[in-house]
Amino acid sequence: MIWGDVMTTQQKLEILGAAAKYDASCASSGLNRAGKSGSVGCTTSAGICHAWTEDGRCISLLKVLLTNHCIYDCAYCPNGCSHDVPRAAFQPRELAELTVEFYKRNYVEGLFLSSGVVKSPDYTVELLIRTLKILREEYRFRGYVHAKVIPGTDERLIEELGRLADRVSVNVEFASKRSMALLAANKDHRHILPPMKYISQRVEENRGVSWRGKKQVAFAPAGQSTQLIVGATPERDLLLMRLAEGLYGGYGMKRVYYSAYIPVVSNPLLPALGFQPPKLREHRLYQADWLLRFYGFQVQDLLNEAHQDLPLQYDPKVDYALRHRELFPVEIGTADYEMLLRVPGIGVQSAGRIVAARRYGIPDEQALRKMGVVWKRAAYFITCNGKFYGRLSTDHALLEQVMVEPRALVQPSLFDGGFDGGEKARDSAHYSAMPLLGEPA
Repeated sequence: MIWGDVMTTQQKLEILGAAAKYDASCASSGLNRAGKSGSVGCTTSAGICHAWTEDGRCISLLKVLLTNHCIYDCAYCPNGCSHDVPRAAFQPRELAELTVEFYKRNYVEGLFLSSGVVKSPDYTVELLIRTLKILREEYRFRGYVHAKVIPGTDERLIEELGRLADRVSVNVEFASKRSMALLAANKDHRHILPPMKYISQRVEENRGVSWRGKKQVAFAPAGQSTQLIVGATPERDLLLMRLAEGLYGGYGMKRVYYSAYIPVVSNPLLPALGFQPPKLREHRLYQADWLLRFYGFQVQDLLNEAHQDLPLQYDPKVDYALRHRELFPVEIGTADYEMLLRVPGIGVQSAGRIVAARRYGIPDEQALRKMGVVWKRAAYFITCNGKFYGRLSTDHALLEQVMVEPRALVQPSLFDGGFDGGEKARDSAHYSAMPLLGEPA
């Protein structure tokens, strides 16, 4: 009996909290909402749990599954129906009360709610809605809530869930149809993008709408996010970044999260249990993602068919500069804001400060350092009033060595014995040519 009360709440929390840790698609929301008299909970400008706020604080979120019972049997997921793991389930009211109690004790400031799929996507989302209705309407909880949308859910239920949550997310998991077919045979890739599109349209239609009285009128005011698993299958970085670029441009995605695959179950189609999670690769993907979102880069600037993976030894912007030496060094006194953003060591804030300072003169090395420029990288790609400080402008090989980050220890390639499965799973050339989700095969 799934909804029985054999376990204590503490036992359920231990099982279902641990089961939720592999979902990385939650972070800062950027949402503000003033509390009303008699309400409990608040949301700060900088975000939700497990994230650092803009003023340096770390805030927390109750991140949990409603249940880890699941009708699906995804090869990579420890909660698959064929896996022998402890199972548990919260009653909707039980979880709502737990969230409020944790908030009152100052343990958390909100809730990240997901679930295994019970009976069907619609049935599961109805349970999530029941939980959030109790939380929002009975307890008048105004804290941050991030809820997962199960692919295949009816739009009517997505609408209801979106009006109870601040942010919703539909996880893509894999960038190609073949990977999903291999590792999640019970799922249909055609069920992933339609709810994303619906959410995107509803968020846009409700832009600027806020709380009114006791009810939330806005639909998912903090937008939507998604997650891509990195390292479970041999997709190249080019595929991952193209998909992310498409999601940002076509679906109004707030964030795409990249989750380094952690082997927790044994399957011949997956990397062996001794496989080390590609954390450094995950880090580089986040850096490249940042360049797409805030620095005006496009995927074609960073990767192409001849250069399909981000280098691990230095960050993507350094790689761009090293492969486009004809654009550098950049003259600090004349370069426009967009070009300054392409210089390694110059960020959004420092580029803005440079442009503002040029009204009074061309900044020198000391001034640039004070503006926040990372001089040990930028010096090799700029000139200040014609003066070059790098001393290595013509020696490309030596410049590459200088740019290598000391802690960037290159991890074993996924294709160098990382898999213990068949040849199809190891065939990286095959994967590099696969269509993205949503594209014609």
